[in-house]
Amino acid sequence: MDNIKIDRINTLANKQKSVGLTEEEKQEQAALRKEYIETIRENLRANLNNISIKEADGSITDLGKKFGNKNE
Repeated sequence: MDNIKIDRINTLANKQKSVGLTEEEKQEQAALRKEYIETIRENLRANLNNISIKEADGSITDLGKKFGNKNE
């Protein structure tokens, strides 16, 4: 998600607080928020898939390979 869309989300949020939104703006806001949340989830999923744990016996468990890519 680029900064232009994030700025638009913030603009719509400020307008909602001050004067309110039209139906089209409400739909745009909902779509932008949904896209933003999906982007956050993808970034979190990517970060979690890059976690490795060093076990007590010295072996390394890659959690991304073990748990992460089941949906893909």
